[in-house]
Amino acid sequence: MRWGAGLGMSRGIFFLVAGPAGVGKTTLLSRFVAEERGLVRAVSVTTREPRVGEIDGHSYHFWDQRRFEDAMHRGEFLEHATVHGTKCYGTLARFVEEQLDAGLDVIKDIDVQGVEQVRRLERYRYPHSVAIFIMPPSEEELLQRLKGRASEDEESLARRLKTAQEELRRTHEFDYLVVNDSVERALQRLKAIRMAEHCRQPRRG
Repeated sequence: MRWGAGLGMSRGIFFLVAGPAGVGKTTLLSRFVAEERGLVRAVSVTTREPRVGEIDGHSYHFWDQRRFEDAMHRGEFLEHATVHGTKCYGTLARFVEEQLDAGLDVIKDIDVQGVEQVRRLERYRYPHSVAIFIMPPSEEELLQRLKGRASEDEESLARRLKTAQEELRRTHEFDYLVVNDSVERALQRLKAIRMAEHCRQPRRG
């Protein structure tokens, strides 16, 4: 374990990072984890099929529906959700707890509803978790990024934009807003947030 700002043994910080599809979270968080020490990513469990290039255990844990539901009934998820009525996603509690107890910070790519679920739990309320919302420079830029992925049909694109608008109306629920106008600038902002949170006095785990 590491020493905290109050010179006591420090539990890690749980960073919850949300933002609309197409805002660039995957690229940004991959760089963040690669460049920072003592920071690990919590990999989500999902029941959807892997996409091209995705690796089980790295991109996601790809489970079938029955395994997911069994884990859900046993209370193994910190949060879980069904997306678009068919595919399930969840965050495994045991992994997060083990890493935090070891003094490591954990970062999680999560949606707005997931942040709300996690923070209902007393042990994950601020400052024990830090919620960060990644903002697009503008709605027009977000639309262009989604179109540029070439993986969205018109129906899917309209659905994602509607979801993005709903999420952007809830940014007041987050501790920090980071505009991803460039990966380098957004990355430096994330690093600054992490440093500031570790200097917060007091932080009791």
